[in-house]
Amino acid sequence: MAKNVVVGAHPWVYAARRPQRDIYPILGEIFADMSASGLDGIELMDSALVPDGAVERIGELSREHGLPVIGTSFGACMWDRAKHAEIRDYAKGVVARLAQLGGRTLGVSVGAAPKRKTPEQLDAQADLLREVVALCEAHRVVLNLHNHTYEVQDGLYDLRGTLDRVPEAKLGPDLNWLLRAGVDPVKFLHEFRERIVFLHLRDQHAGGRWSEALGEGDMDYRAISRALREISFAGDVIIELAHERDFEPTRPIGESLKRSRAFVKEVLGY
Repeated sequence: MAKNVVVGAHPWVYAARRPQRDIYPILGEIFADMSASGLDGIELMDSALVPDGAVERIGELSREHGLPVIGTSFGACMWDRAKHAEIRDYAKGVVARLAQLGGRTLGVSVGAAPKRKTPEQLDAQADLLREVVALCEAHRVVLNLHNHTYEVQDGLYDLRGTLDRVPEAKLGPDLNWLLRAGVDPVKFLHEFRERIVFLHLRDQHAGGRWSEALGEGDMDYRAISRALREISFAGDVIIELAHERDFEPTRPIGESLKRSRAFVKEVLGY
């Protein structure tokens, strides 16, 4: 396995139970948990970079816990041309602050539309995406397209529509969302091997519900591990735990992150 693969985590599992998904007030807890779990870094959520003083506070936490900021997730309705000016201005602030913290990746979700996107909406999406790619390059940040289910349903309609228009785009697939959309993660890894620079990992039981930690479900991560070796994957790996709304955790999140990190090392070799 590639020795330079960085294994971090995304704080969605913390955000999911917070008002307005706001993790800023509990960043200290998140950094402490992730550092104690043996992770190499953290992928933030864009909203954590917005408050005044965010760069200074996050920088202090990063140094205190020895946990580098790898990057941040970023989502916007890029298909809606009427929102482009607002999204563009927001992206400029997020990317600039991310770069100040030494972050080097931006995982972008292009936004779900109420119905299947029209060619015109895909054109709009691509136009803004090219601008954000250029913005990232100016700050030495690499943009990757992060998928939920909507981008990869219907024969990868949304994602292929983007790649047809922005052929230089890199990918940061979420392997569990692929599975939930009916896409074989192993086949996806092989098809897009040249574009994949980032991964999100999660697990689920055979019945479809998310497991508490990575490695406690039924996804075939051994087959995924073989595929990653076959494509010589050398990007970043991010654990992004998630739980159903009615799920009651049986242990602290930090413990689930620790177990997930150990699983990645044991099964994927990172």
